[in-house]
Amino acid sequence: MTETFWIAATVLIIFALSFVLYPVFFHRTGARKQVDLKNQNLMAYRSRMKELDREYEAGILDDENYRQLKEELAGSMLDDVPDQERMRPVASGRKSAMAVALVSILVIPAATYYLYERWGAMDRVEQFITMQEMGTTDQSRQAQMMELSEQLRERLEASPDNPDGWAMLGRTYMGLERYDDAAQAFRQLADSVDDDRAESVAYGLAAQALFFGSQGAMTDEVTSAIEQAQRLNPDEVNALGLLGIHAFSQQNYREAIQYWERIETVAPDHPQLASIREGIREAYTRLGEEPPQVAEPEISGAGVTVQVSLAEDFRDQVPDDTTLFLFARQANVRQGPPLAVARLTADQLPVEIRLDDRYAMSPQATISSVEEVVVTARLSRSGSVSAQAGDWQGSTEAPVAVNETGASPVTVVIDQQLID
Repeated sequence: MTETFWIAATVLIIFALSFVLYPVFFHRTGARKQVDLKNQNLMAYRSRMKELDREYEAGILDDENYRQLKEELAGSMLDDVPDQERMRPVASGRKSAMAVALVSILVIPAATYYLYERWGAMDRVEQFITMQEMGTTDQSRQAQMMELSEQLRERLEASPDNPDGWAMLGRTYMGLERYDDAAQAFRQLADSVDDDRAESVAYGLAAQALFFGSQGAMTDEVTSAIEQAQRLNPDEVNALGLLGIHAFSQQNYREAIQYWERIETVAPDHPQLASIREGIREAYTRLGEEPPQVAEPEISGAGVTVQVSLAEDFRDQVPDDTTLFLFARQANVRQGPPLAVARLTADQLPVEIRLDDRYAMSPQATISSVEEVVVTARLSRSGSVSAQAGDWQGSTEAPVAVNETGASPVTVVIDQQLID
């Protein structure tokens, strides 16, 4: 794309130079104009003389009139065309014009390049082009995504004051499961924004990336990022969500409920609100308490309705409190976060649930944005979303079309146990 820009710029420069060079090479000097005038008058004189001769031969003119008209025509000819002694040489200035043309050819392109490099915005243009290409590229083309992300990263490092660019780079690295790189991009995002709340969100996203990279372990790096986010905004939802997940994994269910219910209060329109409420319900269940009744959010448009059941062979092996994850990924895409995730428990099986944008992992990755998905159901022994040996799992046999409400449900049977 950069080459195309400079080709277009070169064409425009040549077009501009043509206005300078044309008069130099094709202008007519004063002496040339005088010669042309003399030739034109001579041709007119000869033509008129032929007419007089024809009129005289035809008897239209007598001898006296013929002689008089010839003398008047000759006199007019002498008056219109100066003789050689009266003509003055006219300085053409051709050498000076050639010098100006040569300087223009050298100076205009050089000045254009220098001034654009100094005050232009080519780095922003290149960043924007790369961001567009990344946004429209098929996710299955991982190699191309890697190349585009590296191009964007190089340009952002050269011109870091671009929050949108760092945000896109971070999301792209998350999709490629390069969590350390994603965390670094989100930290750069934090440095490039001026608003405290936006900076807090950036640190929360960095903490989330590090948490995924550590396979759900609350490392010092994750804790540090969470503290940075909450120092700027105690109610940063990504940080609250991670703290709730960690508390739940440590069986601190009351603490997990407090974090997740706080998200309900400060972010009632959170895209993962349905999953958060499922986590709250599960935490109350493990405390032996009845979860409070909450109004179910309205079902959004596009999604997939799924009927999940457990194979008869595994029913005696799966405890009722085993965590059940349902998630949908874009068809033909092996990597990247799921587009919808729901968290239930084994005692709810068999269950019918609709995966739609209520269960989105992020506003940028939603099930309604794709045409087909693969739905997977996994019973996790550890409660971790990452697959581990011993978990039970089932998936749709073929990609499922994303549809509007009212379509027939898709059946998923959990009928295999993971070995490694």
